[in-house]
Amino acid sequence: MTTPSFELGPDHLELKSWLHEFAAEVIRPAAHEWDEREEFPWPVLEEAAKVGIYSLDFFATQSFDTTGLGIPVAMEELFWGDAGIGLAIVGTALAAAGVSSNGTPEQVGEWVPQMFGEPGDLKLGAFCSSEPDAGSDVGAMRTRARYDEASDEWVINGTKTWATNGGLADVHVVTAVVDPDLRTRGQASFVVPPNTLGLSQGQKFAKHGIRASHTAEVVLDNVRVPGRCLLGGKEKLDARMARAREGASSSGNASMATFERTRPAVGAQAIGIARAAYEVALDYAKTREQFGKPIIENQAIAFALADMATQIEAARLMVWRAAWMASQGKRFDKAEGSMSKLFAGETAVRVTEKAMQILGGNGFTREYPVERMARDAKIYTIFEGTSEIQRLVIARTISGAPIR
Repeated sequence: MTTPSFELGPDHLELKSWLHEFAAEVIRPAAHEWDEREEFPWPVLEEAAKVGIYSLDFFATQSFDTTGLGIPVAMEELFWGDAGIGLAIVGTALAAAGVSSNGTPEQVGEWVPQMFGEPGDLKLGAFCSSEPDAGSDVGAMRTRARYDEASDEWVINGTKTWATNGGLADVHVVTAVVDPDLRTRGQASFVVPPNTLGLSQGQKFAKHGIRASHTAEVVLDNVRVPGRCLLGGKEKLDARMARAREGASSSGNASMATFERTRPAVGAQAIGIARAAYEVALDYAKTREQFGKPIIENQAIAFALADMATQIEAARLMVWRAAWMASQGKRFDKAEGSMSKLFAGETAVRVTEKAMQILGGNGFTREYPVERMARDAKIYTIFEGTSEIQRLVIARTISGAPIR
């Protein structure tokens, strides 16, 4: 039996140091500007690509880390720098995970490299699942994919929303319904190659936080893609549909397969934000004097910081455990992946809010970064499964009951 060890080895420590330096020297100095501009930070992405952070090799190396800790360590450091820019750097990885989760080795080899490009010619990937009327309720998805046997093409129609890099990306991974009678089990994933006719960007969203990350609608109007763009292939899809029609159990749908692989990583992002806000609050409390002494000498402030530190440590351990379990192929019998994302996301909200309180009026201004961190943190109780959906997944898993 494999025994987990959460002691970081030399490779992890080197990774942590490297990314922390990049976050401190490149990401943080640019964070305020790109948050204010609400534009995709191409210059920062170029810098990340030059040093090897935005690359297929980087994400592949961390994904194959046998301890499972490479991705959480990387995410925490990048998002310690800034969440909006962090998402701009790692947003393509969600699309890559969509291909890796559902595609054949040949499809992974063909499409994932096209999502990254190379310095001077960078590419982006976008994973498109949510819809205006189908966010948490993936069973309400309306985007349809119809197979045209004569041309061996799939014809896709629908509108996706809240897509990171949506419309801006070179390669889009789109989930669609192929058999409406089967609800979530009647869905499949497709790659939409660059410059495919019929795919366009809809509304670009002006957001509360993570403003440097591009989020938009993706409109698919009679988009035709070759049969080879069906992830997993038609033979596998037909077999899965046949089993579903016969009432056999299914291992899940295309969207959920992707989200399950990424939830601990998302939790690690939230921890990076929380840690950054905690460090600002701690430094401020040590230097800010009121009534003739540093405010950290007041028990109320000291206890608040103690709670913040404890919650961050607990969240990190939950994320690392879930990431280790995934790397070992262990089942989440208690929904440990959802637990880690739930606790880390809500920790980020609590810690950033408390950091603003400790800074008082300064915390409410844009002169200090905790205001931005608090805005960024909130999304972690919403995207890739709201806190309520995480609780639903956990409740169903531990009870075995069809809780609604």
